[in-house]
Amino acid sequence: MEITYASSSLPDIATSASARTPATSRTVKVIPLQHPYDSTPLAASFSFSRSRAKVKRMKAVDWIDLFLPCYRWMRTYDWRRDLQPDVISGVTVGIMLVPQQSMSYAKLAGLQPIYGLYTGLVPVFVYSIFGSSRQLAVGPVALVSLLVSNVLGSVDSSTELYTELAILLSLMVGILECTMGLLRLGWLIRFISHSVISGFTTASAFVIALSQAKYFLGYDVDKSSKIIPLVNSIISGADQFSWPPFMMGSSILAIILIMKQLGKTRKNLRFLRAAGPLTAVALGTAFVKIFHPSSISLVGDIPQGLPPFSIPKDFSNVKSLIPTSFLITGVAILESVGIAKVLAAKNGYELDSNQELFGLGVANICGSMFSAYPSTGSFSRSAVNHESGARTGLSGIIMGVIMACALQFMTPLFEYIPQCALAAIVISAVIGLVDYDEAIFLWKVDKKDFFLWAVTGATTLFLGIEIGVLVGVGFSLAFVIHESANPHIAVLGRLPGTTVYRNIQQYPEAYTYNGIVIVRIDSPIYFANTSYIKDRLREYEIVADQSTKRGPEVERIFFVILEMAPVTYVDSSAVQSLKELYQEYNSRDIQIAIANPNKEVLLTLARSGFIDQIGKEWCFVRVHDAVQVCLQHVPNPNNPPRIPDSSPDKSSRFLERLRTQRKEDLSSSKLESGEYFDPHLEPLLSSKSH
Repeated sequence: MEITYASSSLPDIATSASARTPATSRTVKVIPLQHPYDSTPLAASFSFSRSRAKVKRMKAVDWIDLFLPCYRWMRTYDWRRDLQPDVISGVTVGIMLVPQQSMSYAKLAGLQPIYGLYTGLVPVFVYSIFGSSRQLAVGPVALVSLLVSNVLGSVDSSTELYTELAILLSLMVGILECTMGLLRLGWLIRFISHSVISGFTTASAFVIALSQAKYFLGYDVDKSSKIIPLVNSIISGADQFSWPPFMMGSSILAIILIMKQLGKTRKNLRFLRAAGPLTAVALGTAFVKIFHPSSISLVGDIPQGLPPFSIPKDFSNVKSLIPTSFLITGVAILESVGIAKVLAAKNGYELDSNQELFGLGVANICGSMFSAYPSTGSFSRSAVNHESGARTGLSGIIMGVIMACALQFMTPLFEYIPQCALAAIVISAVIGLVDYDEAIFLWKVDKKDFFLWAVTGATTLFLGIEIGVLVGVGFSLAFVIHESANPHIAVLGRLPGTTVYRNIQQYPEAYTYNGIVIVRIDSPIYFANTSYIKDRLREYEIVADQSTKRGPEVERIFFVILEMAPVTYVDSSAVQSLKELYQEYNSRDIQIAIANPNKEVLLTLARSGFIDQIGKEWCFVRVHDAVQVCLQHVPNPNNPPRIPDSSPDKSSRFLERLRTQRKEDLSSSKLESGEYFDPHLEPLLSSKSH
C-alpha cells in the first residue's frame, strides 16, 4: 500500500516552489508506517511467552535429552558403525591421559601424581553422561593446574591442607559452573576478548615451562607465577646443575616433539601423536630400572586402588578461593565450550553452551567427592579424540575404564617414572599454548586487539596471573564500554540512480540535499551514549559535509532525518534525550523525522509520547520517503515564506504550518499533483515502486 503526496498547498511554500522550475506533474509515493497504536500491540512478555510455548511442546524424550544429553547418542547408536572408532579413540586418548594429562599436571598443580589420576577418572565418566559434546576430552589441563598451584602458593604443598583446598576448589568451580549453566549466564564471559585469553595463555605457557625447569636442572627452583623470580632462582642455583636429569629430560622432550610432529604431518603415523607421552614414560622408566641413576628423582610410591568417596568438610577458606574459581570457570567457558562448539560443528550436531557448562559443573562436583581437583576440557586430548574418529560419548567412558584399570593394577609400575620425563611431557604440551600466530594476525588486522594481547601477556609474566587477568579483563571491558558509549554515526547520502542511502565517507559519490541531514545511528541508544549522540547531531547540523549537494540553495538545516534501522533498543534516558533534542531543534526551526525504526523501538517511542511530540506524520518506512517529503517543504531562498515582520516567533509559525500541511497530506485520500523542485534530482519513485 502506498500513499500519494503532492507539494504543499500553503501559499508561501507553494509560491516558493513555483519559482524554482517549470511545473512537472510528479507525485511522491510513500509507504505508510504501521504505528504501534494502529496495529496489534507488541507483547511485553514475548520472549517469555515463546519460552513457555517451547516448554509446552517438549515431549518426554526432549526432557530426557535436556537432563541426560547422553541419551541423544544412545538411542541412535549404531554398533556396527560407531563402536570401532569409539573404542580406538577411547583407548588412544586413555593411554595419553595416564602419564601426560594426569600425573604430569598433578605435579604442576603441586599435588601428588595420584590426585591427577583421580581427576582423570570420575569427571570423565560423569561428563560422558551429562556433557553434550561427544568428542570433548575432560580431565586435568595445564592452565587450570597452574591456577591451582598459584592460588595455593602460600600453603605448603606437602601438607594435607593443600590437597583439601585443591579438592574444595573443584567443588566451588563445579557449583559455579552449574549455577551459570542453569541461569544461562554463559554469555557474560563474551565480554572477555579472545585476544586477552590468547595473551594470558601464551604468558602462562612460559611460566609453566620455567616452573618445570627444576626437574631438568636437578635442583629446586622457587615457586612463583612471575617470570622474574623464576629466572632469578634458576640463575642463582646454577652451581647445583646436574647433567643426568638434563640429558634425560632433553632427550625425552625431543622424542615427544618429533613424534608429535610426525603424527600431525603424516596421516598414516597419526597414532604417534598420542603415543609420544607413553613412549617417553616407558623409555625413562626402562632406563631407570636398568641403570639405577641416583641423581634422577623418581615419582615414588603411588597408592593403588580406586579413590574413596569423601565430601569436603572444611569451608573456612572458601572466601580466598572465590576469585580463582571464577577464573577457572571463565577458562572453562572460553576454552572448553569453544572447543566443544567447533567439534560439534565438524561432526554435524548442535551444542548448547549453557548445557555444556552445566555438564562440566556436574563433573567437577562429582569429582570433588572422589578426591579430584578442578578439571575441564583439554584442547590437545580433544583434538586427538576427534582425529582418532570418536563418534559418541562412549569414547569418554572407555577413557575412564582405562584410567580405572591403571589405578587398580598399574600404579606399582609408576613408581620408577623419572620426574624429568613428566616435566618433558608438560613442556611439550604447553609449547602449543604459545600463540605467536595469533599475535601476528592481530598486528595485521587490529592494533587494538594486539594491544590487549601484549598488555595481558606482559602483566601476566611480570606481575602474576591474577593481576594479568584483571588487567586484561579491565582493558577488554574498557574497550567494550568505549565502543558502546561512542557508537558509529554516519551521515548518509543518496547513491546516484538509486533510492539507496549510504555513508558518504564510504561512498564519496553519494550526494546529499541542502537543508536536510540524514543520520544513521549504528547502535542501541541508551544512557551511556546519549550525550555523545546529541553532540554528534549538533556537529552535523553546524559543520557542512564535503559531499555533492543538490536541491534548493539554502544556508541552514531545516530537517534532520534519523535512520533508525540499526537501533535495536532505546531506554528511558534515550527517550528523554530525544525529547530534549526535539525541543532544541524546535527552537531553531528544525523538524525531526525518523525512518525505519523496528517495532520495539517504535513502541517505546510511542509510549513515551515522543511520536506524538514530533508528529506521527514524520515517521517513515524508508529514508527515501522521508527525504522526498522533506524536500517539498525546504523553503526557497529566492522566494522566502511571507511571514509578517511583527510575528513574535517565526520558527513556531513555520513549524506549525509544516505540521498542519503534513496532517492534511495524511488525511487526504487523493492530492493534487506536485512539482519536483530541482531538475538535477534523481526521479522520484514510480507508481510501481515500493
